[in-house]
Amino acid sequence: MEEYVQAAIARRLKKIIFLEHFELGINYMETTWLSEEDFSYYFEEGKRLRGKYRNQLDIGLGVEVGYNPARRQEISNFLTGYQWDRIGVSCHFLEIDGRHFAVLSSKQPNLEALGQFGIDKAATIYYEHLLDAVESLPGRVLCHLDAVLRYHPEVCFTTRHLDLVRQILRAMAAKGMALEVNTSGYRLRDEPFPAPFLLKEAVSCGISLVAGSDAHRPQEVGRYFDRLAMLNLDEN
Repeated sequence: MEEYVQAAIARRLKKIIFLEHFELGINYMETTWLSEEDFSYYFEEGKRLRGKYRNQLDIGLGVEVGYNPARRQEISNFLTGYQWDRIGVSCHFLEIDGRHFAVLSSKQPNLEALGQFGIDKAATIYYEHLLDAVESLPGRVLCHLDAVLRYHPEVCFTTRHLDLVRQILRAMAAKGMALEVNTSGYRLRDEPFPAPFLLKEAVSCGISLVAGSDAHRPQEVGRYFDRLAMLNLDEN
C-alpha cells in the first residue's frame, strides 16, 4: 500500500482511495480478493499511512464489493462493519453449474466457459446482477458498467443490454450513486470504461463521475488521467 501512496505523490495527486476487492461465496479457481480478516490489517496499515503522509496526500480506504445474489444479506452485513470512505459496487463472477467464472478476465478457462454458456445470456445476467446490486447494496460508486466480457472477441451489446444499462443509470440517479470512469480502458480500446456515449447518458441523468485507474501495480496509479480532460461529455 505504501508503494501506491508514494506513486500517487510522485504523480502529484492530491487524493487517492484504495478499493480493495471483497467477494463472498465465490467458487473460483483462485482467490483474487481480501478475506474478512485481511481487511483488519488493511485498515491498520491505511491509518498508519494516513498519519505518515498526512501533509502530502489525502488517503481514503474503500472497498470494491463484487455482487453475489446468493449472499446479498451477508455482503450487506459485512459492509456495515466498517467505516468506508467509498463503497464501489461491481460484479466479477457468474455462476455456471455450481462454479464461478470471471467475467472481466482474459484467462482462457473463463472465456471458454462463458462462451459456451452464451455471450448474450452472460451479459444479460451481468447487467441484471448490477441492477440488483445498485438497488440492494449501500454502494456509492458503480464500477465496470460496460466492461463485461471485455476480452471476449464475440461480445456485442444488444438492445436488451442497453435497456438494462439505462435502468441501472436511473436507479443510480435515484440513489445518488456516482459512476466510475475507469482509465484502464485506454490500454485496451483507446477509450475509458464506460464508453463516452454511456458517460454522456450518465451525465444527462445527473450522475456524478469519479476517476479510477484500476491500478493493480503502483506504476499504474493515475494512469491516463490526463486524457480525461479531453472527453467531450456535453449532451449536444
